[in-house]
Amino acid sequence: MATEKLMLQFHTKIIKKPIVYRIVKDFDLEFNILRAEITSDLEGKMLLEIKGPKEKIAKCKDYLLREGVELKEASRGIILDYEKCVNCGVCVSLCIVKALYLKEGSYEVDFDKDKCILCGLCLNCCPVNAIKPII
Repeated sequence: MATEKLMLQFHTKIIKKPIVYRIVKDFDLEFNILRAEITSDLEGKMLLEIKGPKEKIAKCKDYLLREGVELKEASRGIILDYEKCVNCGVCVSLCIVKALYLKEGSYEVDFDKDKCILCGLCLNCCPVNAIKPII
């Protein structure tokens, strides 16, 4: 079984379609919505974690593209430069999913990319610029 994180962007003309529902119904895939937002001009973005056989995930991606969903691999994220980091913990206090955390015992900042939901709250808080976006 494979797991992928995908960033989906829904344009105004397709925002009312039951696209995510079809992921379960037609492709029998598990999904977890990690983050979702709708802008004032009714465009939507969703970070989705999908689990299932690779072939079904590939078919699901094809379906999403045919429906007009802009699809990006969620390889975007952050890099923590451990050499620059002074372990002040500011980023840890802002990370709502605890992807940035203090290691027990050493109290050094560490990063778990699998927990990250790409919210971006940590990007501008570091006083020594040890956190950089992956674009």
